Amino acid sequence: MSSKARQGESMPSDKETDYEVGYAKPPRSTQFKRGASGNPAGRPKGVKNLASLFEKELNERLLVTENGRRRTITKREAMVKHLVNRAISGDKRLMQLLLEEIRLIEARTSSPASDGEIFDEADRQVILQLQERIRRLVKTEGEHDETEQG
Repeated sequence: MSSKARQGESMPSDKETDYEVGYAKPPRSTQFKRGASGNPAGRPKGVKNLASLFEKELNERLLVTENGRRRTITKREAMVKHLVNRAISGDKRLMQLLLEEIRLIEARTSSPASDGEIFDEADRQVILQLQERIRRLVKTEGEHDETEQG
């Protein structure tokens, strides 16, 4: 009888002796059990982040009266209408904000990509440099292969 058995410790089963404990291999007794989470008190299911809460709220619909007619619009649309109306009524800060936003939108829509151009001149230069580097690599590998064969 071994000294471990005499001290009241049980002998490891065949299953445990086949498993090697080491780096990234913790003892089986300390591993998570099947189906148990490593973070049981983690984020509950169904809890939304701030971006999804904003998105949900901005997409809700409101009943508004516009020019004597009732219609439903999203809160997002109502917010934009309100900002534009305040800018038109003379709020200089909002006017500057909206003009900058208009410039950004127009710059995006009139970009070279909308004219059928995907790359600008700087992109073309980078592509040409990459092509040249690939050609040189292929050429040097081909020369290296020939010297190994010869």
